[in-house]
Amino acid sequence: MVAALRPKTDEIPEAEAEDGRIKVMLVDDSLTVRTVFSRMLAKEADINVVAATSTAEKGLEELRVRQVDVIMLDLEMPGMGGLEALPKMLAQSPSTKILVISSLTAEGAEHTVEALRTGAADTMLKPRPGGFNDDYRDQLLGKIRALKGMGPEETRRANAKPASRRAGKRPQVIAIGASTGGIHALNLFLRKMPKDFQLPILITQHLPSSFIPVFARQMEMASGREAVLADENVEIQAGKLVIAPGHGHMVVRRKGSHVVTGLAYHPVKSGCLPSVDPMFETLAEAYDGEVAGVLLSGMGRDGTEGAEAIAKAGGSIYAQDAQSCAVWGMPRAVTEMGLTTAALPPERLAETILASAGAQAWR
Repeated sequence: MVAALRPKTDEIPEAEAEDGRIKVMLVDDSLTVRTVFSRMLAKEADINVVAATSTAEKGLEELRVRQVDVIMLDLEMPGMGGLEALPKMLAQSPSTKILVISSLTAEGAEHTVEALRTGAADTMLKPRPGGFNDDYRDQLLGKIRALKGMGPEETRRANAKPASRRAGKRPQVIAIGASTGGIHALNLFLRKMPKDFQLPILITQHLPSSFIPVFARQMEMASGREAVLADENVEIQAGKLVIAPGHGHMVVRRKGSHVVTGLAYHPVKSGCLPSVDPMFETLAEAYDGEVAGVLLSGMGRDGTEGAEAIAKAGGSIYAQDAQSCAVWGMPRAVTEMGLTTAALPPERLAETILASAGAQAWR
């Protein structure tokens, strides 16, 4: 039984908060799911399941009495749903990262993208019966360990690292790459972009394909701009968003006097599909370096090679800072390589890019 796997509040050793393990809480109304996840995580020496609850209300109670690094949260539960509980959890424990365990339904996609917009750091699809295999376990453990992130001292050192490049050519296009924690950051960034700011904005966000249409609608709402999905010969137009689909890399090329998108499917070093690198690399060539490349929260190093291409062509790279990231992976890579003009929270990145654009960027 799950109750035997999780200590009661008054039985937790005082040293638990300092034992160095990643403290995980499970919130799911399914006893089977809680049991499977608990047993899966119990095998890991660096992870400690400190609580497992069947309702969001109980999860909030647990969060009041113990430190939690990562909450695995089901959204569809009786009583207070996970979507309602999520902002309450983040308000109660701002340093805790929330990993949404999402269903495969269309409604599940809507709820999950909304949860990511409001501050959930990442998502895992809840597998069908028999789907809790080794590949799923490896993905889950990778996400939990990435969400634990850096300790306070390493974060302070990261925030002290200065950006080392001057702004490059005036941008004619903005290109954004994001992954874990990126949807929340994208909302903060796009809401700072005035509607009369006309530079096109291209976005590659790591998400399952089934989530992309919902994600595109949310980006429209956040930015007040029309969003289109990249495909063959989709023209990049002023004032619009262009979003990579979930099944291919967005690439761009010149076609006469226009710039259009295409799709590519080749393997990339990061293993991501879609990947930020092909978008950045092809933009650097198509726009002769007149590109503002932005890397927001995400694990791994996707975007690094493309950022080098933009910088080499004379463009500018902007990165989200460590303190505001759910996972300081992709922004960290370009910051530590000395490619960034600025490393700031998303809202301030937007303000910096607005200030760098010339009068031609405004309607």
